[in-house]
Amino acid sequence: MVKIQPFEVEQWMNRLENTPGVLNIAETCAASVSIKDLVQLCTDKDLPSPLSTSKKLTYGAITGSKMLRQRVASLLHRGLSSPQADATSPLTSPLPAENIIITQGAIAANFLLFYTLVGPGDHVVCVYPTYQQLYAVPESLGAEVSLWELTKENHYVPNVKDLESLVKENTKMIVLNNPNNPMGSTTPKSVLEDIISFAKERDIIVFADEVYNPLYHSLPDGQTAPPSILTLGYKKAVATGSMSKAFSLAGIRIGWVASRDESIIEAVAHARDYTTISVSQLDDQVASYALSEPVLGPLLERNMNLARTNLEILSKFVEKYHSVCSWVKPTAGTTALVQFSKRGLVPVHDPNFVLDVLDKTKVLFMPASPCFGLARDFKGFVRIGYVCETEVLKEALEVLGGYLEKFLLE
Repeated sequence: MVKIQPFEVEQWMNRLENTPGVLNIAETCAASVSIKDLVQLCTDKDLPSPLSTSKKLTYGAITGSKMLRQRVASLLHRGLSSPQADATSPLTSPLPAENIIITQGAIAANFLLFYTLVGPGDHVVCVYPTYQQLYAVPESLGAEVSLWELTKENHYVPNVKDLESLVKENTKMIVLNNPNNPMGSTTPKSVLEDIISFAKERDIIVFADEVYNPLYHSLPDGQTAPPSILTLGYKKAVATGSMSKAFSLAGIRIGWVASRDESIIEAVAHARDYTTISVSQLDDQVASYALSEPVLGPLLERNMNLARTNLEILSKFVEKYHSVCSWVKPTAGTTALVQFSKRGLVPVHDPNFVLDVLDKTKVLFMPASPCFGLARDFKGFVRIGYVCETEVLKEALEVLGGYLEKFLLE
């Protein structure tokens, strides 16, 4: 029997997010949209409906429709403007649709990738903190996992020099998460290139969970959004993504695995046969519509603007209550890690703090120490999902401010 640790953040969310009257700033998707919203965003009113009511609901294409896989491939290459990129090179040119497998969300994509590629005798290096699945699953499959700790001093960006002491002779995979959940930090292109160079010399797979890509909304002046790991010229790079976070469509359960290495894609496809015949044809159709150019541009513009607006609101809140809360301001994604302290001296006990805030104010966010810190790190921190509807964020922070003034500032 495989032994796997409880998935803390999912269990906390499952237990609390349906609390009556909840002000949910724990959710990490950009504020969700409906099919009606997608149609209204579309700039081409002649574009066919996102759902065909006459199409027979067979299993459909087993690895995802060709249209959806082509649009995911275009998405992964979107915005790439490096003068060094060779559009004719098989390692930097747009990815063939055949090198993409559609899955039931990125969570299934990630699991399939680990299930296929790692096991007993393998070693995995994974950035930390990150989504628990990215280190708990390979460990449950018998691999040894070393955590690549991100530091506040380095703005929670990986320090490539650390790899020298982390990597072993049996290291099979280096795991990244860009943008990072829960920090909202960005690993820039230059660092990604250094990681690729390091891995290439040692024939190590580089896997990037890019589920929050391309929400690089608040980068410092002069810094450009990094491209997908798949565009950097390394065949053994693998990326996963989904429609949930950056595209506001968690309800359609569409994700993907993509790689230029045909052997990796083939192995994942073989393993997938045991878990998923195909994704829903309805979900596939909606995702294809959302990733069409007349919809994708306006949808991303909507979510980038929402992220910038809401991050500014949250930033003003942290500044107002700086005596009892602190952070490293996010540059991307939808999440922020904020630490709260009693009178600015002693960090709160974040699990109890989350429950008490929910009880007294209906505001919900996630405790960082159990969900992202292995119950030992990030004491007093909570993860806030700030790219919700702006009015929800405003109301939640207003009542949270009252709580802080009554219980932490006294």
